[in-house]
Amino acid sequence: METIPGLIVRCQSGFYTVETGQGSGVRRLVCRLRGRLKLGRPFGDTAALGDRVMVSEQPDGTGMIEEIAPRQRALVRLAPTARGPYQQVLLANPDQGVFIFACAQPDPHLRMLDRFLVIAEKQNLPAVIVANKVDLVGLDGARGIFGHYAPLGYPVIYTSVRQELGLDELRRILAGKLSCFTGPSGVGKSSLLNALQPGLGLAVRDVSEITRKGRHTTNVRQMFRVESPDAGTAEAASGSGYVADTPGIRSLALWDTQPEEIDGYFPELRPLVQHCAFNDCTHRHEPGCAVLRALAEAQIHPERYRSYLRLRYGEAEEREKGTHHRWREAHHGEHGENEP
Repeated sequence: METIPGLIVRCQSGFYTVETGQGSGVRRLVCRLRGRLKLGRPFGDTAALGDRVMVSEQPDGTGMIEEIAPRQRALVRLAPTARGPYQQVLLANPDQGVFIFACAQPDPHLRMLDRFLVIAEKQNLPAVIVANKVDLVGLDGARGIFGHYAPLGYPVIYTSVRQELGLDELRRILAGKLSCFTGPSGVGKSSLLNALQPGLGLAVRDVSEITRKGRHTTNVRQMFRVESPDAGTAEAASGSGYVADTPGIRSLALWDTQPEEIDGYFPELRPLVQHCAFNDCTHRHEPGCAVLRALAEAQIHPERYRSYLRLRYGEAEEREKGTHHRWREAHHGEHGENEP
């Protein structure tokens, strides 16, 4: 039986749309899973958006998924079920997470961004930050909000559809890659996609609205091809990328993460914790804490530190002022201007 390689670009109620071929020879087959792939107790999604597969074409023009290639990585969330935890795959084999936040209207929610970055670090997903609506605050103002992320190793792209700022850079970032594309409501994601490729933002938004409607509607997951500016050429086939809107990332739980692991998902904290005086240092009040010392010396951004506290100790702990006041009293006069 002849099989051909393909990519799952849409999932809906047990049917998988698989894209095969390249350039002008691209085809789409609506496929089902071969029965043997369903054998055994399922602990997670057997096939998912972004999976590389081998398919056979059936006489009726549909397809059958015969093989699923091992995943290089996957954006997953664990859903508890009556039979134990179940791994739901939001996106298989993503090359990067592209997190879009507005500079204003709405105000940037940096703690949500930090949470996305922790999820990306945990799942070994390279992250790119898009700071959109730069025209509302100016480039200097935008850098004042998002500038502390670049030194941590996260590329930051400053964009404005109105000013046509950063669009070419965003195209280059998306070219040839499968990108998880997400962010809060109202940040201008659809406008950005439409600026890159007319109609793309509307298509993504339509599927997102279906996905967000709830458990009693058909669950559709889909990703979209972002054509190269040189569409129709041989170079365009390799330069085209895919974007997958993944609203589910906003509900990704960290309940499967131990609190003490959180240190390792903040790049600026990771090399410091080994230098703390105590192995069980909480990084809140202990003498000889390398994290607090770096914070006092402005080597850690205070908002990132607050995000860390919230993720590790919870919102209630973050609101507790006593610990923070004790730290400030202990360091008063020594590092005054760099207090968090």
